[in-house]
Amino acid sequence: MNLGNVMKWHRRLVVLSASALFVWGGSGLIHTYLSSFGVQQAVFAPAMRALDMSQALPIADILQKAGVDRAAAMRVVVAEHENLLQVTERQDAPRRYFRLRTGEELPQHDQLYAAFLARHHMGFPDTPVSRVEAVHQFSASYPAVNRLLPVYKVSFAREDNLHVYIYTETGAVAGVSNVEKQSLQTMFQWLHTGSYWPQSLEWLRVALFTVWVGGLFLAAATGLVLLLRIRRAKRVGGKKGMHRLAAYIVVLPTLVFSFSGVFHLLQYGGAEPVSHLRLQQPMQLNGLDFKLNKHWNALSAGTAFAGLSLVQLDDGRWLYRLGLAMPKSHAPKAPEAIRNARFDGVSPLGNAVYLRADTGEVWPEGDLEMAHQLAARFTGIERARVQQAQLVTRFGGDYDFRNKRLPVWKFEYGAPLNASVFIDTATGVLADVAPHSARPERWSFSVLHKWSFLTPLGRDVQNLAIAMIIVLAILAMAGLGIVMRLKAKGQNNVKIGA
Repeated sequence: MNLGNVMKWHRRLVVLSASALFVWGGSGLIHTYLSSFGVQQAVFAPAMRALDMSQALPIADILQKAGVDRAAAMRVVVAEHENLLQVTERQDAPRRYFRLRTGEELPQHDQLYAAFLARHHMGFPDTPVSRVEAVHQFSASYPAVNRLLPVYKVSFAREDNLHVYIYTETGAVAGVSNVEKQSLQTMFQWLHTGSYWPQSLEWLRVALFTVWVGGLFLAAATGLVLLLRIRRAKRVGGKKGMHRLAAYIVVLPTLVFSFSGVFHLLQYGGAEPVSHLRLQQPMQLNGLDFKLNKHWNALSAGTAFAGLSLVQLDDGRWLYRLGLAMPKSHAPKAPEAIRNARFDGVSPLGNAVYLRADTGEVWPEGDLEMAHQLAARFTGIERARVQQAQLVTRFGGDYDFRNKRLPVWKFEYGAPLNASVFIDTATGVLADVAPHSARPERWSFSVLHKWSFLTPLGRDVQNLAIAMIIVLAILAMAGLGIVMRLKAKGQNNVKIGA
């Protein structure tokens, strides 16, 4: 390889690569800041209240009284003043809520439930809510990275315009924002991803960002060649020496940041943002013959249940799924512990016990069998085609914190699906689908772009390391590179003028 040509291209790329470092790389600092210091939920554990069904009406009677004969999901939720039966008839429809003791329906309660959850998770039990609005599509304010739809945007009457996005199907916090975070997030989206481009010009955005960030990759690659090929008898001082010394530290990180950024852009550029999460099709309600209320005291003796939901087997039989509570002593309480728990995937719930809804007998097959049936139902592929099944209890490359639900079951499928399918048995939900073709990019983005290999050292250490590398690259590589380029041009002009 001709070093003269390498040097020539390295210099030609100075302006393009420096602008990418200053703007694209610098805006990456916003993400590290928000990851460590951005507003977040203050209470990790879900709202808790003793689950007592002894005084409740039979669920079948409540549903019959309300005229509900089909549902996609049903569960008992902890609402503000009492536990309620939540019924989801369709994924895109507001949930319906019924009092357990009387069967009375609470109209328009989905928004009130969202407001209660927002106040609980933000630690504001008495702060008034100014507005609750339904969100049915992703936007700049609620980007696709949040995954969950539909959600409610709950706004608080505060000067910082704090608002929380709540997914009432599972009581999950889908996102938290305020004036500061919204401003920084908008700046990040504009500078780092070019979100201001209209969808009709998506092809142009992808092309320009590929050239722009690709130029940074080529500048780093040619710089690496020069580092490896040029050997000097003594160390060069001044700006050149500082530029070269810094390159030993930041050239490889710059290569992996820019490569993984372009890889991510090419993989997902032009794709419409979608949520893979799906509820089951509405199911016929019949066979709810076991009266939980009559047997509750015997069933719950010595056991703390955190939740109750109904799920259906392939043969049409219904099961009561009783979720065990996580000990309060295990729930993180400090802000840093909550932040780590959110990103690492600590589940606020325990294991589950299944009872047949027709007889009350324990259904011994358990969670894995339920997950198998749900996976076959969602994919339409027979169980024999499953290559592997495992319980996922921590977020990772294939299933990251953006899904906001754990634990889930992961099923590996070969052809024709060629994907990993993630099932949440608590509500019978398809949580996500990860095509095998996307595995290289997911690994690249997780490891090379976000440096997930540093996660065991703590999220703050991870973010600090990335920030330090970016700042050093901006100052010593882009800054000094521009100064030396301008100085070289000035000297050439003087020679020409002489």
